Amino acid sequence: MDGASTPSLVDADDRTLAGRAADGDVRAFEVLVRRYSPLMRAYATRVLGSNDETDDVVQEAFITAWQQLSTLADPSVVKSWLMRIVSRKSIDRIRARKLHVDIDDHEQEAPPSSTPPQVAEAHSREAALGQALNAMPAEQRQCWILKEIADYSYDDIAQELDLPVSTVRGLLARARKNLIREMEAWR
Repeated sequence: MDGASTPSLVDADDRTLAGRAADGDVRAFEVLVRRYSPLMRAYATRVLGSNDETDDVVQEAFITAWQQLSTLADPSVVKSWLMRIVSRKSIDRIRARKLHVDIDDHEQEAPPSSTPPQVAEAHSREAALGQALNAMPAEQRQCWILKEIADYSYDDIAQELDLPVSTVRGLLARARKNLIREMEAWR
C-alpha cells in the first residue's frame, strides 16, 4: 500500500492513537507525546512553580501513561487522562519536597524601562498571588490554573477534573472571589 493513500498518524484522532498505542504502537504514542507535551509542560510548570522539575514530571507522566494505557477505558479521553497523570505527578513532586506551590519561584525578565522599585513591586505582587493561590482549596486552584493559565474551556475543565460544568463554574467563581479579596491591596 502506498503512503499517499494511508492517513498519517499525525492526523489521527486521539481515540485512534490511544487505541493503537495501547496495542503497543510506539509511533502512535510518539504522536500523543508530541501533541500533548507542550500543554503538559505548561501545566506542570505552573503547578510546580518553576521549570526546574517540569521535564522530569512530564517524562514520568508519559512513562506512567505508556505503562497504563491498556487500562484506559475510553481512548477518546486520552488528553484529560494525561493531564490527570501529570497533575498527580506534579502534586507528588511537591509533596516529596514538602513545599507549597509558589508561582514566584521563576524569574521573569523585567522590561528594560523598568526601574528597581517597579521590579520589586512586580515580584511582591507575584508573591502575593502565589500565597493567595496556595491558600485556596485544591479544586479551586486547579480550576483557576486550567482556566487562566492553560486557557481551558469550562467543558474541558469539567472533563479534566471529572466534575459537572456547573461545579466548575462555582469553583471558578469562588476562586476568583478569593483572589479578589486576597489581592485587594494590589488593586
